[in-house]
Amino acid sequence: MIYPFSLQAVGITVGLLLIASHLVALLAPGVTGPFLRDLPRSRVAAGVLLAIGTIWTYWLVQTMDLGEFTPLRSKMLLAIPIGAVLTWLFVDEFLAIRALGIIALLAANPLLESAFLRPETTRLFLVVLAYAWIFAGLFMVGMPYIFRDLIRWIVASPARLRQAAVGGIAYGALIFASALFFWK
Repeated sequence: MIYPFSLQAVGITVGLLLIASHLVALLAPGVTGPFLRDLPRSRVAAGVLLAIGTIWTYWLVQTMDLGEFTPLRSKMLLAIPIGAVLTWLFVDEFLAIRALGIIALLAANPLLESAFLRPETTRLFLVVLAYAWIFAGLFMVGMPYIFRDLIRWIVASPARLRQAAVGGIAYGALIFASALFFWK
């Protein structure tokens, strides 16, 4: 196990993060809408998200068992920051979305690891979210324009933004309640 988090701790954290982030979108659509619309081409967001993804990846390669690739660890640890800097310098198209996709792919692992071999059926709320992040992350990295178009579609109508925010709050509340009452 790479992450020592319990199912309950992950559920509470993810539930609260979903509730908080979607509550901001619900209560401040005038700020959230333009922020989301500008996110795909934001160099500041790209830098922050790419740095988070780079640090997380570096930590993973440094600490995890690489099996037959262990002799390559030092080369990978050198290549990760070099690759991040080169990506920052030469990848201008939707870099923030691509970096967000990398983080979504990395974030799915602790969710799946905490739910692994647990008997509670409600753990599937967390598993479904993790696989949704994996699916979305693959599209964000490979075809970020699809995510850009999805953002534009959601923020084009205040009702759609409100519905997406309410859906995120409801799913976060479902995970949070499951973590409090069923995942011990």
